[in-house]
Amino acid sequence: MAVSADAIITAGLRPELFAERGLVSISRTILIAVLSLLVLAGFGIRVSNLSAEGLSEDELNKLHAVADYRANGLTAANSEHPFLMKALQTSSVFLADKWNTSSFGAARAVAPETALRLPGAIFGALTVVLLYLLTAELFGAEVGLIAAALWTFDPMAIGLNRIAKEDTFLLFFFLLANVFWLRGQRIAESKSGERPEKYYWLTAASFGAVLASKYLPQALTISMAYYWLFQRIPETRWRLGKKRMLIFFGIMGLTFVVLNPTILLPATWRQMGLFAGQKLVGHDGYEFMGQLYSHRMTDWLNGIPWYFYHLAVAVKLPVLAVIGFVAGLPLLFRRKLGDGRFFIGLWLILWMMTFSFTGGKFLRYFTLALPAVLIVAALGVQFISCWLARFFSRLLSARSPRMYLRAAVAGLVIAGSIEASAKAAPHFRLYTNELGGGMKNAGYFFPHDEFYDASLREIMLEIAKRARPGARVASETPSVAGYYAQRAGRPDLVCVMLSDPKEWKQMSDGDFVIDARGRRYFSNELVLQTLRQATTPAFQVSLGSVHSASVYMLDQKAREAIRP
Repeated sequence: MAVSADAIITAGLRPELFAERGLVSISRTILIAVLSLLVLAGFGIRVSNLSAEGLSEDELNKLHAVADYRANGLTAANSEHPFLMKALQTSSVFLADKWNTSSFGAARAVAPETALRLPGAIFGALTVVLLYLLTAELFGAEVGLIAAALWTFDPMAIGLNRIAKEDTFLLFFFLLANVFWLRGQRIAESKSGERPEKYYWLTAASFGAVLASKYLPQALTISMAYYWLFQRIPETRWRLGKKRMLIFFGIMGLTFVVLNPTILLPATWRQMGLFAGQKLVGHDGYEFMGQLYSHRMTDWLNGIPWYFYHLAVAVKLPVLAVIGFVAGLPLLFRRKLGDGRFFIGLWLILWMMTFSFTGGKFLRYFTLALPAVLIVAALGVQFISCWLARFFSRLLSARSPRMYLRAAVAGLVIAGSIEASAKAAPHFRLYTNELGGGMKNAGYFFPHDEFYDASLREIMLEIAKRARPGARVASETPSVAGYYAQRAGRPDLVCVMLSDPKEWKQMSDGDFVIDARGRRYFSNELVLQTLRQATTPAFQVSLGSVHSASVYMLDQKAREAIRP
């Protein structure tokens, strides 16, 4: 069965009980101090310069929903996505506005980008504690601390937590649910006399919060599959039975409605129907490794290649973490690792079955699977550190260096993640490791997710300085361009959709076309290629040191070249 986290962290526990797994007892005080430092460090990294990048189209939709809630109460704004995250963002934006209008805020105002993204940064940092608790329940405190530290400093984890999207909240409540779920399992299998029901109900409430964060019921299949895995074993005592299972789903449903009250609005169901029918898909492709692919979920293997997320593991994690993952993966097939290996195996397999074979993919969807990858990496790091410690102890004919050698190996891997994040900051999503060619290949593999409209704010500020009154600006995100034109004091600029051929006919000399990396589609590929050949950019923009967009000011030659 899973190893008890409480048992391991209790001071005075005999370390030899866990010698086979390489575990040692850890003082509760030390453990709390280490986790607190990790949470503070993770929060500091995630919140630092949070407005360094402009809003994406998805994020602007959330900001519009927040404005709608504040003006009209509960509405169906952006209702293809659940309410919980937007409720937190509404609170954050409201508090930021209060701060900005106070005497304190006059000196240091909070940007809208920061206010909108702050809840995700907070929940991403707090995920450290839940990841430790879950991993320690499965594999012990040492692996738990390594996994928690890897999450704290991993550049991909940080980058995904710094965007105002639902996946960070989905992950937080998924981990919370499974901390309670596994604790209930351990108590049910023990003979302590403690009743596990309260943990079942807490699990159910957490799963309700999962669905109120993102409409992804597939996340529940991981925990349920792990539960049913034990039901055919006659000796198992971890059984809910029909009555408790009905109560379980009742609590989950009630929590879901309480945290997602907009589900009761008829307009929400209409919007969800449009979303499920793929009628809200705004673009017709996704660029992956320089090639365009169809991006509809139902395109299955005809869409984005199945190895999309596998490649992300190889090129988006620090190299030492990748080595740890490769070393840890075979360990999941070793019986002495315990039943926790089944949970991690199901987590990875079921997630991959859900997302690898669908045609539509985004890198942010990997948020839910990333902790499982880091847990496997932590297992690999522990295995390598124990092997090296035994090797050098035999070489030196001494046991005393073992603990220090193991700590040094784990510290080296964590330091690799710290270095990677320090190099990538504040544009963490651009991080590309040496296996992927390093930062010179940043933006090549997953340009949509890596750039994510981050430069459009700076682009519109520059256009606002150059544009004639009433100039048209063509881009693939006219709503974001219009928002930043307003903020630049140029509401007269007309922001239009680049992919619409009707708009090309109305373009005139002095108008602008934005060629943003990550926004290349089948519908605009020809016009952009033609424009690149016909003229040179008026200016270019970079995200950090990485080129992110070219902006063209049309003249007669360029205008005639792109006109259909």
